Amino acid sequence: MERRVDVVILQVEHVRKAFAPAEAGGTGVTAVDGVDLAVERSEFVAITGSSGSGKSTLLHLLGGITRPTSGSVRLEGVDLATLGDEALAVVRRRRIGFVFQRYNLLPELSLVENVALPLVLDGMRNAAAEERARDALARVGMDHRAGHRPDALSGGEQQRGAIARALVAGPAIVLADEPTGALDSANSRRVIELFRELVEREAQTVVLVTHDPAIAAGAPRVVRMRDGRVESDTIAAGAPSR
Repeated sequence: MERRVDVVILQVEHVRKAFAPAEAGGTGVTAVDGVDLAVERSEFVAITGSSGSGKSTLLHLLGGITRPTSGSVRLEGVDLATLGDEALAVVRRRRIGFVFQRYNLLPELSLVENVALPLVLDGMRNAAAEERARDALARVGMDHRAGHRPDALSGGEQQRGAIARALVAGPAIVLADEPTGALDSANSRRVIELFRELVEREAQTVVLVTHDPAIAAGAPRVVRMRDGRVESDTIAAGAPSR
């Protein structure tokens, strides 16, 4: 499908990631092998595949956590591989929201303090950061739990709090790595519905990695990986045309 350059927020071209062998004389592993991918603004994409297919490595490349061996990853026109460590850290902190399987909420902080923490670490005053954090919690339906600590929240509530933390800086894109892996089926459905709402109602861009075909089916576009390559790239029937 032809994609308009002016609406593409993430452009991946000929990306390859090879890992050196652990021991001398061993065989290196190519986790991602020549992937091309374009993600448009306000698109919800699920990347799926079996264990070892390269999907999580690809997500880490998209988020600048891992640098490619070759090829380019452009976020809002900027090739992440060309940035120095400090500049890349700023992009990750301000333009990319990360959501992981484990919620990574600090147990000694309230939910609103956890959500505000990225802003505080970026130099924002506590009061302003917590105001922004409450707005982010409201977006995910968790503002009524703002004062609770993580151990008083269910797994689904903690994950929604983690999503709020990913949204608090106003990122260009949200990257989620197996975000439902620690949840039961009911909470998994709620999290996927939340991502869909953020895309459909707020024009947020979401790329989600999952090994579960049922979770992937909740996204309008599904990219399936196999042996480090894109095996298929499918847009569901009835999804908005791009």
